[in-house]
Amino acid sequence: MQPNSGAQGEYAGLLVIRAYHEGRGEGHRNIALIPASAHGTNPASAVMAGMQVVVVKSTDKGEIDVADLKQKAEQHAANLSCLMVTYPSTHGVYEETIIDICRTIHQHGGRVYMDGANMNAQVGLTSPAIIGADVCHLNLHKTFCIPHGGGGPGVGPIGVVADLAPYLPGHVVVEVGHEKATGAVSSAPWGSASILPISYAYISMMGGEGLTQATRIAILNANYIKARLEEHYPVLYVGAQGRCAHEMILECRHFKKAGIEVEDIAKRLMDYGYHAPTVSFPVAGTLMVEPTESESKEELDRFCDAMIKIRHEIRAVEEGRADAKDNLLKHAPHTAATIMATEWDRPYTREQAAYPAEYVRAAKFWPAVSRIDSAFGDRNLICACTPIEEYVDAEEKLVETDRGPSY
Repeated sequence: MQPNSGAQGEYAGLLVIRAYHEGRGEGHRNIALIPASAHGTNPASAVMAGMQVVVVKSTDKGEIDVADLKQKAEQHAANLSCLMVTYPSTHGVYEETIIDICRTIHQHGGRVYMDGANMNAQVGLTSPAIIGADVCHLNLHKTFCIPHGGGGPGVGPIGVVADLAPYLPGHVVVEVGHEKATGAVSSAPWGSASILPISYAYISMMGGEGLTQATRIAILNANYIKARLEEHYPVLYVGAQGRCAHEMILECRHFKKAGIEVEDIAKRLMDYGYHAPTVSFPVAGTLMVEPTESESKEELDRFCDAMIKIRHEIRAVEEGRADAKDNLLKHAPHTAATIMATEWDRPYTREQAAYPAEYVRAAKFWPAVSRIDSAFGDRNLICACTPIEEYVDAEEKLVETDRGPSY
């Protein structure tokens, strides 16, 4: 229960695998195979755990290239430590070869770390044990109900198979774990005491059937959005039956021909009252949509309606009915200050900018900041702190007066 985030859970799990190999006199095993579609935290965690990353290719369908995986597993068999795999994949599909993949790693002496970020598409229907994983972390904020607004708090407990259990993290002050335990990954020996009861209560109240139903609804919601939007935004990857898992990647790169970037869609969604889905991950220039089980059909329809209306706005640019640079998307989001300004010289109406859908009129969210040059901000460090000279001037003024400091 120690890890305080999913990434920390990855790190803890990899430390367990490393300690397991060392305990068997195979400390030289340091190669971690990681698919190209993996979360960015996977290779970072592997490096922090002292491993060397070898990337496994993805197929055109977004699946792990099994032939490439087998070739690299055999090539690095003597030093193979583990495979880090996300299931369902970050591309939003269930890897149909996942059992064969795990078996291949085991055949070459490695262990399988399953990233549990997508467990909300597994609970009650399958499990890490069924596919052959050895270690798994659980993102409690994704599958087990803890709050995650504002970037936290996160909790990422890990589960392991029996022969790895002795190596689970211990603690230098509180006696926890086995004598073979790895070092602590958190100062709290049993994790976040203020957060874990929420997940416990959720699991207790939902029960096995309730948790399974939540998984079904998460998958259903994703496929409902897919069915409504695929005519307007092609879905990049699907399974053999033409379905996605609990999330999907919407193709937006072809809009570049009209000068529209995926960022423009993300910013325009704010005018419709939505924070954008994941932008440009795991594929640059795309949107990854994951509705989860908690949204109502009405909310899903509002989101789909917004995306379809934005597609019509893009089409206006494509067909020359809207200027390529002076349009609703390029100026989004529209703040109250912009809409209420005395001067209005844009080629669309204030109403089109601020109230693009009827539901927005009933509950309008006003973005506080309009479009900024985010690329410039990323590439240029701007110090917002007070210059040191001001502190020097203030100190000199204090010396000159006998009244002392003024607050």
